[in-house]
Amino acid sequence: MGRLETADKQSVQIVENEIQASIDQIFSRLERLEILSSKEPPNKRQNAKLRVDQLKYDVQHLQTALRNFQHRRHAREQQERQREELLSRIFTTNGTQKKILDIANMLGLSNTVMRLIEKRAFQDKYFMIGGMLLTCVVMFLVVQYLT
Repeated sequence: MGRLETADKQSVQIVENEIQASIDQIFSRLERLEILSSKEPPNKRQNAKLRVDQLKYDVQHLQTALRNFQHRRHAREQQERQREELLSRIFTTNGTQKKILDIANMLGLSNTVMRLIEKRAFQDKYFMIGGMLLTCVVMFLVVQYLT
């Protein structure tokens, strides 16, 4: 599947290059037309110049559309690369806990002290949840009886 995507990307790039070459060729021909329109008789010169200007505007619009397409394609490819990078990363659980243990060992804290700290953090979580529930009950009762 990777080769197919690469072939598709290359074919899109080839088509974009061909379109850009065609647009460049049209610009050069429009410059020649502009020179030729200045050689027209005075009564036709204004109309010819107006048509050449309209063609230039249309071609500039096409070139802008091509650039927008290329920009969107480039952004999409970059997002796909970043997505693949993220999906291919190997995440480990307790990466932070291991670093804390390493730092604690460097500082000379014993494993029992570390276990006590972890137990305290575990207990603090339950105290926090209990406090939140108690606060909600008190707020409910205050609203219920005072309103």
